[in-house]
Amino acid sequence: MTGERTASGLALEVLQQLWLGGVRDVVLCPGSRSAPFALALDSADRSGDLRLHVRVDERSAGFLALGLSTGSRRPVAVVTTSGTAVGNLLPAVMEAHHTGRRIVVVSADRPERLRGTGANQTTVQAGIFGTFARCHDVTAGVAVDGLSSLVAQACSGAGPTQLNVQLDGDLTPPDPDPLTWWHRPDNRATAQLRQAGDVGVQPSVSVPTDGEPLPLGPRTVVVAGDDAGPAARMLAEAAGWPLVAEPTSGARIGRQALRTGRLLLTTALRDEVERVVVIGHPTLSRPVTGLISDSALEVLSVRGRSGVATDPGRVARVLDVVPRVEAPEDPTWFRRWQAADERLSQLIDSGLAAAQGDSPRASGAPDLSPLAVAAVVGAAVGAHTTLVVGSSNPVRDLDVMATPWPALEHRFVVGNRGLAGIDGMVSTAVGIALGRPRAARTIAYLGDLTFLHDTNGLMVGPSEPRPDLTLVVLNDDGGAIFSTLEQGGRRYADAFERVFATPHGTDLAALCAAHHTAYERVDDLGRLAEALAESPSGARVLEVRVSRADRRAEAAWLRQLAEQAVPGDDPSR
Repeated sequence: MTGERTASGLALEVLQQLWLGGVRDVVLCPGSRSAPFALALDSADRSGDLRLHVRVDERSAGFLALGLSTGSRRPVAVVTTSGTAVGNLLPAVMEAHHTGRRIVVVSADRPERLRGTGANQTTVQAGIFGTFARCHDVTAGVAVDGLSSLVAQACSGAGPTQLNVQLDGDLTPPDPDPLTWWHRPDNRATAQLRQAGDVGVQPSVSVPTDGEPLPLGPRTVVVAGDDAGPAARMLAEAAGWPLVAEPTSGARIGRQALRTGRLLLTTALRDEVERVVVIGHPTLSRPVTGLISDSALEVLSVRGRSGVATDPGRVARVLDVVPRVEAPEDPTWFRRWQAADERLSQLIDSGLAAAQGDSPRASGAPDLSPLAVAAVVGAAVGAHTTLVVGSSNPVRDLDVMATPWPALEHRFVVGNRGLAGIDGMVSTAVGIALGRPRAARTIAYLGDLTFLHDTNGLMVGPSEPRPDLTLVVLNDDGGAIFSTLEQGGRRYADAFERVFATPHGTDLAALCAAHHTAYERVDDLGRLAEALAESPSGARVLEVRVSRADRRAEAAWLRQLAEQAVPGDDPSR
C-alpha cells in the first residue's frame, strides 16, 4: 500500500509499527494536532496492549520516557503535538543521546504545504534535535515497508529517534466507536516478531569475552564510570586490580571495589599508577578525570552503549570491547589499596560519629551531616532495590560513603550521568520505578534544587499509572556543590550566595500537599533508616534538612584524612 492515508490511519500504522518494535509504554502530552495518536493510544491502553502515561508538561514527559526506557530496557515512545511542544523534549533527547537510551519521539506536524506560510503552530520540527536524534519526516504516502523499516531501526538502534509525522485533513477517526481506533497488528506480524525474538528488550549489559589480552606487570587501576556494568568488576577480579567504581557504574560490588577510591587518587598511591582501564562514563571527580587524562600513563578506554569512549584528555587507546587477562596479578598492589581504603573509611566514619555526637547545633537548626545521610541511603540499597541518584552532591556523597555492595545480589543504581544535569530527575525516577515494578523498593536520592527543577514530575493525573517510590530530598536550601569549587573561595564571597548558592526557601511540605504527595520531614538518621526499609504505596517525599555552611571545610577534611590513610613513607612500596 502506497496511497495516501487519513491522519488517523497514518497514526494507527505508526503506533502498530512501534508495538511490533517492542514499545509497550507510551508517554503522551495533550494537543490538537496529535489527536489521532491520542485516541488510538487510549484505545490501545484500554485493550491492554500498551501502557499509556499522560503528562501535561513535555519536558517532564521526555524524562519520564527516559526513565521508563532505563528501567524496562525497552524502547519507549513520547508523543507530542506541534510547535514548542517538540522543543521542550530537547533536554531528555540530549541525555538519551549521550547514554544510548532508546527514546522514540513521535512529533505530530502540519503538512508540508503549510510550512513557511505562517500557519498557526507551524515551525521547523523535522530535525529539530540536530545531531542528538535521527529524524524521519513521515508523510501519508509512506510505503508500508518503508515505515516498518524506519520504525524498526528507531526501536532497535541505540539512542533517540524522531518520527515527525505530517498529519493532514480530519484529525479524528471517522468511526466514533473506540474499538476501531486501535487494533493489534495481525497474527502473522506478531508471529514473525516472536520467531525473531523480542527485539524490544535490550540486555542491561554486554560482557564481551573476546577482548584483547592485557599483559601483566604495569600497576593498573580499573575505573568504572556510569553504566560500566559487571564487565568492569569481572576484569578487576580476574586481574586482581583495584576497582574505582562510581555508584551508578553497576560495578561497585565485589571484592575489588574500593569505597574511597577517588579520595585515594589524591594521595601518593596515585603517583604509582602506570596503567588505567576505563569502562563506562566516569564523571564525578577531578582526581579521576586527571588520572584518565594523564599522557604519562597507558590509558585504555572502552566504548560505551552510546558508541563513545570516555577520553577527556585525548590520550587513550580506544577499545571496542573490554580487554581480558590470562592470570591474576601479584596481590601486593591491590592489598595496599585495600588497606588504605579500610583505614580511610574508618577515619571518615569515626570522625562523622564524633561530630554528630559532640557538636550539637542551635535548636531547630539542621544537625545531620550530608555524608552521614548518604551512608544511610547507601545501606538501604538491599537486594532487588532500585536507587536513582541525582547529580551534584548526593551522588558524590554516596561515592564516598556507600560501602561496595555484595556480589550476586541484584541491585539497580542509576542516574542521568550522560550529561550529569539536574533536569527531569523526578520524572526519570518515576519512569524507572514504573519500568521496574518487580523491584523490592525504589528510592530516589536528590538534592533540593534537583527536586525543585522537576516538581512537575509529581503531577500525575488520577487515571495514570502511579509508582511506588520514595524520594529522599537532601535540602540545604541551595547549590552547595559550588562552595567546593573555585567560585566558593573567599575572593568571590560577596557574589557567591546570590549567583551560585541561590537560596530559595521553598516550603516542600506545602509543595507536596499541592501535588497530593505524601510528605515527611526526617530529623534523625534512625528514622531515615526505618523509613527507607518501608514499602510505601505510591510516591512519598522524605525531606532531610542539612546545612551547607561546612561543605568546603568538609572537602578539605576528607583530603586530610586521605593523606593520613596513605603516609608518604609507607615502607611496603
